[in-house]
Amino acid sequence: MSAVVVEPNPVQYQKPALPNAEPCVVVIFGATGDLTKRKLMPALCSLSDLGCLGDVRILGVGRNPMSEDDFKTLVHEALDASEKIEQDEKQREDFSGRLHYMAGELDDANTYQQISARLEDLVREGANKNRLFYLATPPSLFSLIVKQLGESGLNREEDYWSRIVIEKPFGRDLESAKALNTEVLQVFKESQVYRIDHYLGKETVQNILVFRFGNSMFEPIWNRNYVDYVEITAAETVNVGARAGYYEEAGALRDMVTNHLLQLVTLTAMEPPVVFDADNVREEKVQVLRSIRRLKAEQVAERTVRAQYGPGEIDGKPVKGYKEEDGVKPDSQTETYAAIEFEIANWRWSGVPFYVRTGKALGRHLTEIAVHLKRTPQALFARTPDEEIEPNVIALRLQPNEGITVTFGAKRPGFEMQTSTVHMDFCYKEGFGVEAPDAYEMLLLDVMQGDATLFIRSDEVEGQWRLITPIEEAWASEGLPKVTTYAAGSDGPAEADELPRRNGHRWRKLSETSAGCE
Repeated sequence: MSAVVVEPNPVQYQKPALPNAEPCVVVIFGATGDLTKRKLMPALCSLSDLGCLGDVRILGVGRNPMSEDDFKTLVHEALDASEKIEQDEKQREDFSGRLHYMAGELDDANTYQQISARLEDLVREGANKNRLFYLATPPSLFSLIVKQLGESGLNREEDYWSRIVIEKPFGRDLESAKALNTEVLQVFKESQVYRIDHYLGKETVQNILVFRFGNSMFEPIWNRNYVDYVEITAAETVNVGARAGYYEEAGALRDMVTNHLLQLVTLTAMEPPVVFDADNVREEKVQVLRSIRRLKAEQVAERTVRAQYGPGEIDGKPVKGYKEEDGVKPDSQTETYAAIEFEIANWRWSGVPFYVRTGKALGRHLTEIAVHLKRTPQALFARTPDEEIEPNVIALRLQPNEGITVTFGAKRPGFEMQTSTVHMDFCYKEGFGVEAPDAYEMLLLDVMQGDATLFIRSDEVEGQWRLITPIEEAWASEGLPKVTTYAAGSDGPAEADELPRRNGHRWRKLSETSAGCE
């Protein structure tokens, strides 16, 4: 008789309790698009299943003529494809009852009159007058939609609120960002505008401020007196794939550094706000952006690296090079990897380099902030350089498996004085027994509650582009070396290692990094 092997049940993590959204109608432009199907609908559905949406309706607006039932079918097909959505029949019916749809061309003024009439109909049917407009469209349509919303009066607030969510990218350079801000603020007040960066919805990103300012063991050392350098990494194993057309126009610098990584820099480096609210937090972030020195053309070659992935192997599978992707020009100079050294010229951080790097088709999926502390005098324990204790590192992992690791030196067991580097690990899931809500869930709930703390202000957008545009211009000039290459599945180009090495620093190897839980 053979033994029966019983597999252990995986740990079931609960989601934390979330507040209720204010009643409103969420109007999604681009309702049949990829962003809506992959991110917005799963996030809204999850909030509905958690009982957070209350009296919230969803009105999808798209170009494709279809019935409301066909739209609901489309949405549920997208939810069925999502790994995070598991609904019973009652939850499915409840979410389906929130869904409405109308078709229209976004450059046609009649479409917006029809939206206004449809909103009035929904109010007569019991919906709330509050409205939230979400621009899940290509950036080229942002200005057009905003203008039409203004001309149709949908931007007005009377005995209800009207808010608009704008996805990144917020422009392509400083001038286009300024122009977009001007166009938006001619129609909506700043208090009505929510520029979304989904990285800021991640639990660990928000915890950076608690970790820094809420712990007396860390707050006093978070400065130039104790910190040697900071590195921020956003590595992806995926290649550009079907996004090659978009990526050819954007590149890693615009796609990741301008928003995601500079936002992480500001949260890591900012001064404590007087009060934890939207205005004070965002003001301190803007001050960091103003303190970062813009790179001059002659400094770009020394303090930046750009590269494209070539053929390689990831997880045992062959990966073709970027120039072999459909939609990529044979002579493309678009970077899929970017690394930059930033200098923050203020009292707290003077002399502390902030290195940021991001890339596609790298050897590991990882986003983390690693704060490297200065080395202590070693004469007490070390007779040779090989015996020196490694400097302490505080690593905050954003993804995957959010958590925090602190490395420190400890004596090995035994008679002789020998030391090793050890780790203290904190894992969010295990520490709290809950699964962090999806970033879009948190941010959508914030918009519906009117909390703009985790959203980007107009001067933040322009502050980011003031730093990035000179780099883009220098890269486009003929004076710099052409884009280099790195093998898919590697840590990136060898040239990137020289960036911190000239200051006596080094990147953490992607294969060796450890933070939180594995």
